Amino acid sequence: MTLHIDSPQDPAALDKGQHWQTTLYIMFAAQLLSLIGFAFVLPFLPFYIRELGVTDERLVPVWAGVQAASASLVMAFFSPLWGWLADRYGRKIMVERAMFGGAVITFAMGLAGNVWHLLFLRLLSGATTGTISASIALISTIVPKQKLGYSLGLMQVAVFLGMTLGPWIGGSLADAVGYRLTFMIGGGILLMGGLLVLAGARERFIRPSEETLRKSGRLLSLLAYGGFPAILALFFSFNFTVHFVMPILPLFIETMIDPLQGGVASTTGLLFAVSAGAAALTAGSIGILSDRMGYKKLLMISLILTAFGILLHGAAQDITHLVALRIIYGLAAGGILPTMNALVGRLIPQENYGKAYGLASSMTCLGMAAGPFFGGILASWWGYRWPFVFVGAMMIAVALPTLLSIRPRQAK
Repeated sequence: MTLHIDSPQDPAALDKGQHWQTTLYIMFAAQLLSLIGFAFVLPFLPFYIRELGVTDERLVPVWAGVQAASASLVMAFFSPLWGWLADRYGRKIMVERAMFGGAVITFAMGLAGNVWHLLFLRLLSGATTGTISASIALISTIVPKQKLGYSLGLMQVAVFLGMTLGPWIGGSLADAVGYRLTFMIGGGILLMGGLLVLAGARERFIRPSEETLRKSGRLLSLLAYGGFPAILALFFSFNFTVHFVMPILPLFIETMIDPLQGGVASTTGLLFAVSAGAAALTAGSIGILSDRMGYKKLLMISLILTAFGILLHGAAQDITHLVALRIIYGLAAGGILPTMNALVGRLIPQENYGKAYGLASSMTCLGMAAGPFFGGILASWWGYRWPFVFVGAMMIAVALPTLLSIRPRQAK
């Protein structure tokens, strides 16, 4: 089926008459809702696994890790496929697929009869969803080039806010109404996001000619664009290093709290919220700044500051130090993903955005799955402090040479 929906090829014409701002703000709201819905389950997933019949306490964290990694691993393989389809049939329909599919699957998780049912649904979620990459591909196509940094920064704000509000709201609901009903409410929130896109987002998509599809149809042909393999490596390495310390941080926080006082979970939640809130503040403003100063320069500054912020975690002596470091880390890291996504828009022609952001999503998912696995192993050998030092140094060692090899195309 060939779709002939709206999608401007001329940004200047779009800026004057096509009201791209309306679609951008609708997509911001829809992305926020989708992230809240997906993040609902993060605080109570291990407890739901207990409820599903895993009574051996040694197996609960194992199952929790499997459930968390499974969706990312599957998504890494399916994201390029969805991106390939987006370049042929439109980006808006891919956003709807991800949000409506996520709504049905998240609702169904509340009906799981055992832990194997839940695992199947998590795998299906990884294969079907992917709202972030789908939304980025749509926004990158419909906004004027000179507004790309601002627009992608705004979308990243939605991601950070969703990841901050989702676990807090979901955890509170789970305490009040139980785990199963909370899954169903999360599915309802995702449905609202999908309906918002369906009713309000506008895209003028003109299907490329068969000749253009033949020339650009192969996924690996994108690797021929100078700098694109390097930016893919950055997507993987950034997500690998950031998620490397994710399973360590709660245990590291625990070492700084008097066991008689308790409050480890609430303190951990506070620290995650502090960094996510700081990142949300940065993401929008860094997008505007990068449109003026250049994406590559600001990306390099953000990566270096983020690396030092992570590295200094290893020297923290109390919770006050960690609060300050999480704020610094969030302010630095908030500009990285929108700037990398904007660079993809400069490196790759518009007709290949779906495939390009699909590959970027694949590298992101692989980094998110591999980072915690290796971080946990290193922590078991070296303790909780040295992994922060190691991964901060590794980010600098990998990011700087990679960035130097990227040569963005000039906007036409």
